[in-house]
Amino acid sequence: MRDCKTPTVRSEVLQTGKSFLRVWARRCLFAACVILLTFHGSRLTAFGEEIQARAAVVLDASTGRVLYAKNPELRLMPASTTKLMTALITVEKASLTDMVTVSRKAANVAPTRSGFKEGDRVTVETLLYAALMKSANDAAVALAEAVSGSEDEFVQLMNTKAIAIGATNTRFINPNGLPGRGQYTTAFDLAKIMRQAIMHPVLKEVLGTRVTELSTEAGKTVMVKNTNKLLWTDEELLGGKTGFTRAARHCFVCAGERADSTLIVALLGAPSRSVLWKETEELMEYGAKVMQNQEEPVVYLTRADYDAEHLKQAAYTKEESRKTTIKRKKTKSRKYTAKSPKQSVKTVKAKSKTGTKKSTKAMVKTKKAKKTSIATKAPDGTSG
Repeated sequence: MRDCKTPTVRSEVLQTGKSFLRVWARRCLFAACVILLTFHGSRLTAFGEEIQARAAVVLDASTGRVLYAKNPELRLMPASTTKLMTALITVEKASLTDMVTVSRKAANVAPTRSGFKEGDRVTVETLLYAALMKSANDAAVALAEAVSGSEDEFVQLMNTKAIAIGATNTRFINPNGLPGRGQYTTAFDLAKIMRQAIMHPVLKEVLGTRVTELSTEAGKTVMVKNTNKLLWTDEELLGGKTGFTRAARHCFVCAGERADSTLIVALLGAPSRSVLWKETEELMEYGAKVMQNQEEPVVYLTRADYDAEHLKQAAYTKEESRKTTIKRKKTKSRKYTAKSPKQSVKTVKAKSKTGTKKSTKAMVKTKKAKKTSIATKAPDGTSG
């Protein structure tokens, strides 16, 4: 009898063993997946938290695809990145060789100026180099007057153009970005504006020029240096536009070549210029990894920024900016992995920063200085 039952017992033992192994294998696989996703998610979260700028976007210039975003639709002050739209309108409405007589109003705009005097005659191309390289406020006003006859009419063109290119969360009140209530943009919109700008060869050339000799019709000349410091350290950078006011903090938008693609990076509200350059390079590298399928597109929404500014408001005073900074330190952040900046988010909190490596090239040869007709040199101001 025992001999007859033995095969049945053995069969039951084998079946039990196989079931146990299957359950054990499934549990091990599940645990491995959880560990992998947890590590990947925490790494992305830490990278998102590492970006100190209040808002940032990385865009694929050819398709408009968002590769990375932090608070992409948070309305913030644009500072002198506004001049990018001023230049865009100018190249579409005026000839580069048109002569412009600088008005008293333009000559007296502060604080960052090219040094134009009332009555100086310069070309439209001259004004473009002054506005984009030196971030000169007088040049921006002179361009507006040359194109439309007045700043007010030119601003209407700027706002109409913003809507036409899909920058619907942007509103301008002047051509130079000097602070004022009612003027705002988003990192997403700023990236869209840069995407349009680099489609014009002349703007691409101006934005990528490191040093140039500027002169007036009367022959007064001066060497002007671009405010974009990354042109000296990143050979693949096509060009960019800086901006700064006390309320807006440090802003930047640029285009660069990475992974056989043109990427656009826009940052608003960085605490310092050094942070601005560092985070631009990090975001360029992250965007390149997404293009190479080594990383996933990520969108972060930082609750502190949205709550502090009531989602659609921009900070205009130093006191408001100080209060926002305090609130940000006390509030958790949100994170979502997606391809669209409009999707919902989950609440998380990063405990520490990662050691994300920055791939910055060593000092390279100076690009050729292009000679054009522009005015005199002036020190950097609060809007450059």
